Parts: sequence; C-alpha cells; structure tokens
Amino acid sequence: QVQLVESGGGLVQTGGSLRLSCAASGRTFSSYAMGWFRQRPGKEREFVAAISYRGRSTAYADSVKGRFTISRDNAKGTVYLQMNSLKPEDTAVYYCAGGSTAMYSSSPLGYGYWGQGTQVTVSS
Repeated sequence: QVQLVESGGGLVQTGGSLRLSCAASGRTFSSYAMGWFRQRPGKEREFVAAISYRGRSTAYADSVKGRFTISRDNAKGTVYLQMNSLKPEDTAVYYCAGGSTAMYSSSPLGYGYWGQGTQVTVSS
C-alpha cells in the first residue's frame, strides 16, 4: 500500500521560509514522478510544482516560480518543497502527490496517490 506522509507545514510571517517534506513508502519511489499541489480556502486544488523520477526535470506554477524549489532524494524516498519569500496568498493546505508515470504532470489526474495534506499559513 502506497503511503505519502507530509511534514513541515506551519505558521510563518510574510517573507519567511518553510520546507515541506513528503516521505513515500509502498512502491519503488525512484520510478515515479512526484508533485505538490495546494488548496487555498474556497478554491480548487491547484498545481504548485512537480519533479520527474530522477529529478532532472521540474515544473512550477507561475505564481511560485523563482520562490519555491522542488527536489527529491530517491535514496530516502522523500520529496521536498523549499518555499521562500512566502506571501499571504500562499496560505493553503499543501498536498504531496505520487505520479502514475516517470514524467510529471501539472494535472491532478496524473497522480494516483495523495498525502493527507499539511497546513501552511503565512501571516501579513
């Protein structure tokens, strides 16, 4: 059974940083793309960032480009999201997603596994 467990969320001031982690188990982590999505209050779940199975290719939503960095450690079975220069509009529940193939997708339909989510709150 595939499990994704996020950690690292919390409360931070505008301009601050947080690092989210997602530990995966239950399948060969290094064979699949991984992604991060978020759901802001009253909004649909949206794409944040994704990384290919070896970590050589990444993609970002325009709203986070230049501020967020996705990375992975296949030896540890963990994917990370480093979030810098945080803004109040980044406040959301952040979800780790396990891809269905080696290459990433910006659509939730490209992911078959989801974590429980971790709350990120950015105060103004």
